[in-house]
Amino acid sequence: MQTTIIILFGIIGLIFGSFFNVVGLRVPKGQQFTNDRSVCPSCHNQLSWYELIPVISFIIQHGKCRNCKTEISYIYPLVEVITGFLFAFSYVMIGFDAELWKALLLISLSMIILVSDIVYMLIPNKVLLFFLPLFIIMNVIDPLEPWWSAVAGGAIGFSIIAIIIIISRGGMGAGDMKLFGLLGLMLGMEKVLIAFFLACFIGSVLGMLLILLGITKRKQPVPFGPYIVLATLISYFFSEHLISWYVRLIL
Repeated sequence: MQTTIIILFGIIGLIFGSFFNVVGLRVPKGQQFTNDRSVCPSCHNQLSWYELIPVISFIIQHGKCRNCKTEISYIYPLVEVITGFLFAFSYVMIGFDAELWKALLLISLSMIILVSDIVYMLIPNKVLLFFLPLFIIMNVIDPLEPWWSAVAGGAIGFSIIAIIIIISRGGMGAGDMKLFGLLGLMLGMEKVLIAFFLACFIGSVLGMLLILLGITKRKQPVPFGPYIVLATLISYFFSEHLISWYVRLIL
């Protein structure tokens, strides 16, 4: 029974991951995604239902459009698989609890931001404003301990990036600032600080690696959203383990 539920959450995650791709790709361009049928971005051929099955359609079609044979971006199946895994992982870690809805909302926001920032280097205000009341409602239903940690987390997350923007004169974007403020509401004061330091560390290491491999150049703008997403999820699920490990390390 437990295995069946985990698989079910994984399948639900795959389906939602497909939807998050659509949201992340269309919202920054001001396109509708609620009524419009999906089309190939290259030939604009309307896609049939069997071309939209998460991951499976990509594999069957060998990663190409059935009509024009243009290669489909790997971001589609990648986000679907990651979302499916994270939905199932959240259930395994949390079980049926109010906290589970927080985790799913956090993952949902993260996946949309991941897509939009990678493709357009943009974190849409519409997405952040959509999730803001949902995060507030969840904190009312299942408040953090202490309750003010959510408010402090939001203020700290917003302020840290704001200070960096001022000092560096645009070294980070306003979207990152608003995103960290929103994430702070869900993570709380302690976890948002961990997420910030992790994002900086991951960004520095991977940034240097990309430069050494010649994938990016020095001073070339790169999206910081993916690093924030990875750091946020690590902090959300594993902050207690990280703190315990660090304490043992310094003692």
